[in-house]
Amino acid sequence: MFRIDHDAFERDGFVRLPGFASADTCRRMLERVVEISRERAEGIGGDQLVLPEANLVGRDGLPEELVSKVFKLHRDSVFEEFCRDPSVTDLVAELVGPKLDCFLSQFIFKNPGAWGQPWHQDSFYFPFDPPRPILGVWLAVTAATLENGCLHVIPGSHQQPVHEHVPDRRPGANYGYVEIVDHDMSASVPVLMDPGDLLLFDSHLMHRSTDNESGGIRAAMVYHYAQTGTTQRVDGIVNDFVTVR
Repeated sequence: MFRIDHDAFERDGFVRLPGFASADTCRRMLERVVEISRERAEGIGGDQLVLPEANLVGRDGLPEELVSKVFKLHRDSVFEEFCRDPSVTDLVAELVGPKLDCFLSQFIFKNPGAWGQPWHQDSFYFPFDPPRPILGVWLAVTAATLENGCLHVIPGSHQQPVHEHVPDRRPGANYGYVEIVDHDMSASVPVLMDPGDLLLFDSHLMHRSTDNESGGIRAAMVYHYAQTGTTQRVDGIVNDFVTVR
Protein backbone atom coordinates (compact mmCIF):
# COMPACT_ATOMS: atom_id res chain seq x y z
CA MET A 1 0.00 0.00 0.00
CA PHE A 2 1.34 3.43 -0.96
CA ARG A 3 1.26 6.33 1.46
CA ILE A 4 1.78 10.05 0.96
CA ASP A 5 4.34 11.86 3.07
CA HIS A 6 2.10 14.84 3.81
CA ASP A 7 4.85 16.81 5.50
CA ALA A 8 7.02 16.49 2.40
CA PHE A 9 4.16 17.44 0.10
CA GLU A 10 3.28 20.51 2.13
CA ARG A 11 6.94 21.55 2.22
CA ASP A 12 7.95 20.77 -1.36
CA GLY A 13 4.72 20.67 -3.37
CA PHE A 14 5.38 17.18 -4.73
CA VAL A 15 6.00 13.58 -3.71
CA ARG A 16 7.32 10.62 -5.70
CA LEU A 17 5.94 7.12 -5.18
CA PRO A 18 8.45 4.60 -6.57
CA GLY A 19 7.16 1.44 -8.25
CA PHE A 20 3.51 2.48 -8.17
CA ALA A 21 2.38 0.98 -11.50
CA SER A 22 3.23 -2.33 -13.09
CA ALA A 23 5.23 -2.85 -16.26
CA ASP A 24 2.06 -4.22 -17.86
CA THR A 25 0.17 -1.00 -17.11
CA CYS A 26 2.92 1.06 -18.75
CA ARG A 27 3.06 -1.27 -21.74
CA ARG A 28 -0.71 -1.15 -22.32
CA MET A 29 -0.74 2.64 -22.15
CA LEU A 30 2.10 2.97 -24.64
CA GLU A 31 0.60 0.45 -27.05
CA ARG A 32 -2.81 2.13 -26.94
CA VAL A 33 -1.51 5.65 -27.53
CA VAL A 34 0.63 4.43 -30.45
CA GLU A 35 -2.52 2.90 -31.90
CA ILE A 36 -4.39 6.19 -31.51
CA SER A 37 -1.56 8.16 -33.13
CA ARG A 38 -1.54 5.84 -36.13
CA GLU A 39 -5.32 5.98 -36.46
CA ARG A 40 -5.30 9.78 -36.56
CA ALA A 41 -2.49 9.75 -39.14
CA GLU A 42 -4.70 7.52 -41.30
CA GLY A 43 -7.65 9.88 -40.92
CA ILE A 44 -9.59 7.65 -38.54
CA GLY A 45 -11.48 9.98 -36.24
CA GLY A 46 -11.70 9.95 -32.48
CA ASP A 47 -12.22 12.20 -29.47
CA GLN A 48 -8.54 12.47 -28.62
CA LEU A 49 -6.47 15.49 -29.64
CA VAL A 50 -3.10 14.60 -31.16
CA LEU A 51 -0.51 17.37 -31.35
CA PRO A 52 2.72 17.17 -33.39
CA GLU A 53 6.19 17.88 -32.06
CA ALA A 54 6.84 21.25 -33.70
CA ASN A 55 10.58 20.95 -34.09
CA LEU A 56 10.27 17.45 -35.63
CA VAL A 57 7.79 18.46 -38.33
CA GLY A 58 9.04 17.41 -41.76
CA ARG A 59 11.11 14.50 -40.51
CA ASP A 60 10.46 10.96 -41.67
CA GLY A 61 9.13 8.55 -39.12
CA LEU A 62 6.17 6.61 -37.82
CA PRO A 63 3.26 8.76 -36.59
CA GLU A 64 4.09 8.19 -32.94
CA GLU A 65 7.68 9.28 -33.56
CA LEU A 66 6.49 12.75 -34.57
CA VAL A 67 3.82 13.31 -31.92
CA SER A 68 4.30 15.59 -28.94
CA LYS A 69 1.21 14.94 -26.84
CA VAL A 70 -2.15 13.20 -27.02
CA PHE A 71 -4.93 14.82 -24.97
CA LYS A 72 -8.39 13.75 -23.76
CA LEU A 73 -7.62 10.14 -23.00
CA HIS A 74 -9.44 9.58 -19.72
CA ARG A 75 -12.61 8.27 -21.39
CA ASP A 76 -10.56 5.66 -23.27
CA SER A 77 -10.68 2.32 -21.48
CA VAL A 78 -6.96 1.81 -20.82
CA PHE A 79 -6.47 5.30 -19.41
CA GLU A 80 -9.86 5.51 -17.71
CA GLU A 81 -9.08 2.34 -15.79
CA PHE A 82 -6.00 3.96 -14.25
CA CYS A 83 -7.53 7.36 -13.49
CA ARG A 84 -10.50 5.72 -11.70
CA ASP A 85 -8.47 3.08 -9.88
CA PRO A 86 -9.03 3.45 -6.11
CA SER A 87 -5.30 3.03 -5.54
CA VAL A 88 -4.93 6.33 -7.44
CA THR A 89 -8.05 8.22 -6.41
CA ASP A 90 -7.69 7.42 -2.72
CA LEU A 91 -4.28 9.09 -2.76
CA VAL A 92 -5.55 12.07 -4.74
CA ALA A 93 -8.49 12.45 -2.35
CA GLU A 94 -6.06 12.92 0.54
CA LEU A 95 -4.74 16.07 -1.15
CA VAL A 96 -7.78 17.37 -3.04
CA GLY A 97 -10.95 16.17 -1.29
CA PRO A 98 -13.31 13.21 -1.20
CA LYS A 99 -15.21 14.01 -4.41
CA LEU A 100 -13.00 14.14 -7.50
CA ASP A 101 -13.18 15.08 -11.15
CA CYS A 102 -10.47 14.16 -13.60
CA PHE A 103 -10.53 17.06 -16.04
CA LEU A 104 -7.35 16.67 -18.06
CA SER A 105 -5.30 13.79 -19.39
CA GLN A 106 -2.32 13.78 -21.69
CA PHE A 107 0.23 11.29 -22.91
CA ILE A 108 3.65 12.84 -23.50
CA PHE A 109 5.88 11.07 -26.03
CA LYS A 110 9.03 13.24 -25.72
CA ASN A 111 10.68 11.61 -28.72
CA PRO A 112 14.43 11.85 -29.45
CA GLY A 113 15.25 15.42 -30.45
CA ALA A 114 12.10 16.87 -28.86
CA TRP A 115 12.54 20.11 -26.95
CA GLY A 116 11.68 20.44 -23.32
CA GLN A 117 8.83 22.54 -21.96
CA PRO A 118 9.90 25.82 -20.28
CA TRP A 119 9.35 26.75 -16.64
CA HIS A 120 5.65 27.05 -15.91
CA GLN A 121 2.91 26.44 -13.35
CA ASP A 122 0.02 24.28 -14.48
CA SER A 123 -2.53 26.55 -12.82
CA PHE A 124 -1.71 29.18 -15.46
CA TYR A 125 -3.72 26.98 -17.83
CA PHE A 126 -6.58 26.41 -15.37
CA PRO A 127 -8.83 29.49 -14.87
CA PHE A 128 -11.10 27.60 -12.48
CA ASP A 129 -13.53 28.30 -9.66
CA PRO A 130 -12.31 27.44 -7.10
CA PRO A 131 -8.74 27.84 -8.38
CA ARG A 132 -7.33 25.26 -5.97
CA PRO A 133 -6.71 22.52 -5.01
CA ILE A 134 -5.63 20.95 -8.29
CA LEU A 135 -3.31 17.97 -8.39
CA GLY A 136 -1.18 16.60 -11.21
CA VAL A 137 -0.54 12.85 -11.34
CA TRP A 138 2.47 12.03 -13.53
CA LEU A 139 3.18 8.38 -14.34
CA ALA A 140 6.58 7.49 -15.78
CA VAL A 141 5.82 5.06 -18.62
CA THR A 142 9.52 4.90 -19.45
CA ALA A 143 12.50 6.05 -17.42
CA ALA A 144 12.94 9.81 -16.99
CA THR A 145 16.64 10.69 -16.97
CA LEU A 146 18.84 13.74 -17.30
CA GLU A 147 19.67 12.67 -20.85
CA ASN A 148 16.13 12.14 -22.10
CA GLY A 149 14.61 15.25 -20.56
CA CYS A 150 13.26 14.53 -17.09
CA LEU A 151 11.25 17.03 -15.10
CA HIS A 152 12.96 19.68 -12.99
CA VAL A 153 11.08 21.31 -10.12
CA ILE A 154 11.56 24.11 -7.61
CA PRO A 155 10.69 22.70 -4.18
CA GLY A 156 8.37 24.96 -2.24
CA SER A 157 7.35 27.08 -5.23
CA HIS A 158 3.77 25.80 -4.91
CA GLN A 159 3.41 28.29 -2.06
CA GLN A 160 3.65 31.19 -4.50
CA PRO A 161 0.86 32.69 -6.61
CA VAL A 162 0.70 32.05 -10.33
CA HIS A 163 3.44 34.12 -11.95
CA GLU A 164 3.27 35.97 -15.23
CA HIS A 165 3.77 33.58 -18.14
CA VAL A 166 4.88 34.74 -21.59
CA PRO A 167 4.77 32.74 -24.84
CA ASP A 168 7.69 30.36 -25.29
CA ARG A 169 10.32 32.56 -26.90
CA ARG A 170 11.93 29.84 -29.01
CA PRO A 171 11.05 30.04 -32.72
CA GLY A 172 9.00 27.01 -33.66
CA ALA A 173 8.01 26.07 -30.11
CA ASN A 174 5.13 23.70 -29.47
CA TYR A 175 1.59 25.05 -29.51
CA GLY A 176 0.53 26.44 -26.14
CA TYR A 177 3.96 26.51 -24.53
CA VAL A 178 4.58 29.44 -22.19
CA GLU A 179 7.33 30.31 -19.75
CA ILE A 180 7.99 32.12 -16.49
CA VAL A 181 10.71 34.75 -16.80
CA ASP A 182 10.34 36.71 -13.53
CA HIS A 183 11.72 34.19 -11.05
CA ASP A 184 15.12 32.82 -9.97
CA MET A 185 15.22 29.14 -10.94
CA SER A 186 18.58 28.31 -9.35
CA ALA A 187 17.00 26.16 -6.61
CA SER A 188 15.66 23.64 -9.14
CA VAL A 189 16.24 19.91 -8.75
CA PRO A 190 15.78 17.10 -11.28
CA VAL A 191 13.16 14.41 -10.69
CA LEU A 192 14.61 11.12 -11.92
CA MET A 193 12.03 8.38 -12.34
CA ASP A 194 11.91 4.71 -13.23
CA PRO A 195 9.08 3.17 -15.25
CA GLY A 196 6.05 2.83 -13.02
CA ASP A 197 7.02 5.62 -10.62
CA LEU A 198 4.27 8.12 -9.82
CA LEU A 199 4.70 11.83 -9.12
CA LEU A 200 1.98 13.80 -7.34
CA PHE A 201 2.41 17.58 -7.59
CA ASP A 202 0.55 20.78 -6.76
CA SER A 203 -0.66 22.84 -9.71
CA HIS A 204 1.31 25.89 -8.49
CA LEU A 205 4.62 24.01 -8.46
CA MET A 206 7.12 25.53 -10.91
CA HIS A 207 8.50 22.86 -13.19
CA ARG A 208 10.01 22.31 -16.60
CA SER A 209 11.49 19.55 -18.72
CA THR A 210 14.69 19.59 -20.76
CA ASP A 211 15.41 18.46 -24.31
CA ASN A 212 15.55 14.77 -25.13
CA GLU A 213 19.16 14.19 -26.13
CA SER A 214 18.90 10.40 -25.94
CA GLY A 215 18.05 7.85 -28.61
CA GLY A 216 14.76 6.76 -27.02
CA ILE A 217 11.47 8.25 -25.89
CA ARG A 218 10.71 9.65 -22.45
CA ALA A 219 7.06 8.67 -22.25
CA ALA A 220 4.72 9.76 -19.46
CA MET A 221 0.99 9.76 -18.76
CA VAL A 222 -0.37 12.74 -16.86
CA TYR A 223 -3.78 13.31 -15.25
CA HIS A 224 -5.09 16.39 -13.44
CA TYR A 225 -7.74 16.24 -10.73
CA ALA A 226 -9.94 18.86 -9.07
CA GLN A 227 -12.81 18.82 -6.60
CA THR A 228 -16.13 17.76 -8.09
CA GLY A 229 -18.10 20.91 -8.84
CA THR A 230 -15.07 22.88 -10.01
CA THR A 231 -15.93 24.99 -13.05
CA GLN A 232 -13.82 26.73 -15.67
CA ARG A 233 -14.25 30.43 -16.39
CA VAL A 234 -12.97 30.02 -19.94
CA ASP A 235 -13.69 27.02 -22.13
CA GLY A 236 -10.64 24.84 -22.76
CA ILE A 237 -10.34 22.59 -25.79
CA VAL A 238 -8.50 19.89 -23.85
CA ASN A 239 -10.46 19.91 -20.58
CA ASP A 240 -13.13 17.28 -20.03
CA PHE A 241 -14.56 17.04 -16.51
CA VAL A 242 -15.43 13.49 -15.48
CA THR A 243 -16.36 12.50 -11.94
CA VAL A 244 -14.17 9.59 -10.87
CA ARG A 245 -14.77 9.37 -7.12
